[in-house]
Amino acid sequence: MKKPKEFPEQSQDQPGLESQMRPEPQIIRSNYKGSGKLKDKVAIITGGDSGIGRSVAVHFAREGADVAIIYLKETKDAKETKKMVEKEGRKCLLIKTDLRLSSNCTKSVNKCLKKFGKLNVLVNNAAMQFPQDTIENITKKQLEKTFQTNIYAYFYMVKAVLPQLSEGDAIINTGSVTSYRGSDHLLDYSSTKGAIVSFTRSLSAQLAKKKIRVNGVAPGPIWTPLIPATFDDISDFGQDTPMGRAGQPSEVAPAYVFLACEDSSYITGQFIHVNGGEIIGG
Repeated sequence: MKKPKEFPEQSQDQPGLESQMRPEPQIIRSNYKGSGKLKDKVAIITGGDSGIGRSVAVHFAREGADVAIIYLKETKDAKETKKMVEKEGRKCLLIKTDLRLSSNCTKSVNKCLKKFGKLNVLVNNAAMQFPQDTIENITKKQLEKTFQTNIYAYFYMVKAVLPQLSEGDAIINTGSVTSYRGSDHLLDYSSTKGAIVSFTRSLSAQLAKKKIRVNGVAPGPIWTPLIPATFDDISDFGQDTPMGRAGQPSEVAPAYVFLACEDSSYITGQFIHVNGGEIIGG
């Protein structure tokens, strides 16, 4: 698939639908060959209906894992992701819920256990963003919704899954390039992503004795439904990176495969930066 440098102007309501994007994102490369890195593992992926979450689900399935996908309301996208997972010969459980409530996180994990009987990998990925040019425009309601979705839910999900995880299992958190360089128009969003970095590093230290690894991926500009659903001018999206273009979900998901499997057995508390060449600390 040719990686586009420019995108046609388009808009959607948040959280956005992948099926309405032009062009649709690349979810997995046609030449990506699974090698059983996650054979018979079970993963639960929040925000797994589309974008990076969908790509992670399909890559995990090609590597031999069954997956449970948690999504807010994008049922059409979620059903398509399920078809893609099942096409890989694996099982997929769809869970529609609002993760801002801790009780929903617990219920979701219980549904996963009822379906699969175990849990090995948690991917915290669901997020929302509401661009604002000034801090004065960020309402109390927006601030609370952003933090409840982007970081509170990470805490809730970890607490819910932790009793089920054992040595060799993994937690992977989705951060952002904005965690490290900030963003003048995504003040509350980048603040939550910064919190995710500290959360990941602190939790990794806490769980190291249990030999449960906690790492993260910090994507740069990736072509997902969140982009046309939250930005007005997207024709040059991603062109300010050293590589001169936005990334595709298919270019991010392999990092999650690495962090979920035994290949990363001596890595915890770290972030992989998939950002088109931007050099940042962390």
